[in-house]
Amino acid sequence: MMRDILLKTIFRKNVETATEISEAICLPLTLTQGLIDMARDMSLLQATGTLHATSGSEMGFQLTDNGKARALDALSQSEYYGAMPVPLDDYKIQVKRQSIRDIHLTRDMLEKSMGHLILPDGMIDQLGPAVGSGRSVLLYGPPGNGKSSIAEGIRSAMGDTIYIPRALAYAGQVITLFDPIVHTPIEDTDATAHSSLRKASARFDTRYLLCKRPTVMTGGELMLNMLDLNYNAVSRTYQASLQLKSTGGVFIVDDLGRQEEPPQALINRWIVPMENAYDILALQSGEKFEVPFDTLVIFSTNFHPNELFDQAALRRIFFKVKIDGPTQEEFLKVFAMVARKKKVPLNEESLVHMLKVRYPKINNVYANYHANFLIDQLIAICEFEGIPYQMRPDLIDRAWENMYVKEEAIIH
Repeated sequence: MMRDILLKTIFRKNVETATEISEAICLPLTLTQGLIDMARDMSLLQATGTLHATSGSEMGFQLTDNGKARALDALSQSEYYGAMPVPLDDYKIQVKRQSIRDIHLTRDMLEKSMGHLILPDGMIDQLGPAVGSGRSVLLYGPPGNGKSSIAEGIRSAMGDTIYIPRALAYAGQVITLFDPIVHTPIEDTDATAHSSLRKASARFDTRYLLCKRPTVMTGGELMLNMLDLNYNAVSRTYQASLQLKSTGGVFIVDDLGRQEEPPQALINRWIVPMENAYDILALQSGEKFEVPFDTLVIFSTNFHPNELFDQAALRRIFFKVKIDGPTQEEFLKVFAMVARKKKVPLNEESLVHMLKVRYPKINNVYANYHANFLIDQLIAICEFEGIPYQMRPDLIDRAWENMYVKEEAIIH
């Protein structure tokens, strides 16, 4: 496999010197030179001397006719080239070293990551143990009260870094794992400062990228097949499942109950991984194998849990946290904070009108999203009318009209 990836990379990337090849396949120079020598002994590579070398006086190499034929044959079996994949067993060891279950999350860390949210009393007390355990969490309650924001806050509280392999190898197959949408690489200043020293040693493995702990966030689009390996029949390569990409991080399932798949089917798919800390994936051949499941799963739903799951499934979700709507006092705090942030001056008459006239019509049910919605509406009205940002009872009424739709029959 390593020899074929070497040949495919030279063919596709047109790299010549051992240094360039080493960087392209993410192996130390000594190992790369060993692969080059092996390929030369098999008459797949030949030296071109230093005449055509692109960097200084370093020896250049190119594919022989046999080498090109072998590269094309290897590409017909799998289009993967570039970084050498990490063997799955090696990755399992690395996952244990950087497990999300080993994060010691403190109250200060969680409060800092949620400082922009106005939370009910006792909410941090509930969330802290749930998140710190690395076990599954179900956030439920009425819509528009910040369940998604809380889930994001939990993610940002885990602000450290882990190493993500670019690709994995199992049973002769390559599974690409790094995904720039999920994984955010960061500059390793220590590695950068000492790159020449560290790349020459065995301590720096460039098959991995230093990244923030990953976050996979899905909503109504989540399908069961996204939790399995994705095989591309054209390139004949595998892409890691969403669950595997989230290893060492957080998997947020937002709007649970809005997916095409029944919630019970989705939770059934997670039962074994959540309980046993491993998942079962399958290759095209049907061969099944274990991968680590080291992920904090956060489910968020507007439905009551009893409407979604049976008791056996609920028992397996370790923490269940209800996110209720705000009290009137909490709502006013949110409203004032949003108005100040968006530079809309508060007006006492408008606030009284909203609380005494408008909210009684919806049984004084407050939601956190109301503040942003109403103030954005006020801004849009003021800009349309060409007047400075302001708050007036009549403008509150106009904004309110867009928040709810009247119950009425539409004649077709």
